[in-house]
Amino acid sequence: MRGGIGLKALALVAAIAGNVGMAAAADMATKAPPAWDDQPASGWSYQLTLYGWATSLNGKIGVRDLPESSVDVPFSEVVQNLDGALMGAFSAKNGDWTLLADVVWSKLSADQYVPNIGEVGSNFGLSQKLLIASAIAGYRLPVSGENFDLSATAGFRYQRLTIDTDLTFLGAGLTLSDHDVKEWLDPVFGLMLNYRFNEKWFANAYADIGGFGAGSKLTSQTFATVGYNWTDSWSTALGYRALYTDYQDVTALDKNFRYDVWIHGPFMSLAYHF
Repeated sequence: MRGGIGLKALALVAAIAGNVGMAAAADMATKAPPAWDDQPASGWSYQLTLYGWATSLNGKIGVRDLPESSVDVPFSEVVQNLDGALMGAFSAKNGDWTLLADVVWSKLSADQYVPNIGEVGSNFGLSQKLLIASAIAGYRLPVSGENFDLSATAGFRYQRLTIDTDLTFLGAGLTLSDHDVKEWLDPVFGLMLNYRFNEKWFANAYADIGGFGAGSKLTSQTFATVGYNWTDSWSTALGYRALYTDYQDVTALDKNFRYDVWIHGPFMSLAYHF
């Protein structure tokens, strides 16, 4: 019973924040650059982005020697257990180069009464924190045109999952606690597209792939978005984003930790350009 509850909560926290962070690319600066044959613009421009991602989760998760558990967690269930989340990104652009940094943090907690453990039952409590940090560099490719930029990207994605559990035997005054941390770092490579319909409207798309056994077996992300420049300084974007991660850790103390999931859902971003 305890293992089943833990897997359920683990699925919920994974669905909250997902695994990565390319929100800055989803709402990139949208003013047209010079044509490829012209001299690239000099000087840096910057962007600060805040965003929300309404995530759902599908896949399989397993801990210790318990069997893998199939998970299907909708966003409505994630919200019920969410204590807090922060998602933001910062980007810098100079000529053909673009630098992106993204941080995602979330905290989730859940409690459940377990009637068949102890004389009068027990209470199982779980608290989980998820931290995801990404650093990406992009370079504008020569196939770019007057109304669109296509850039090749490369970087790293770091993920850290902290799990705290407490099993309290009601009536006995006894509590068993456990603390576990899983963290991994993945190289990622991809393509980033920005298309300008006009001075106000724009569309963005991004796709990457990475891991290759360095951290996870495989990780991949894709999104598409449409945005609007309200002023020279402010823009918003709406889109859909999906992230896949296949990670497994086998050690002597923790026989097996398996995390093979798709995280997906709509998102919205607000960006300040300066």
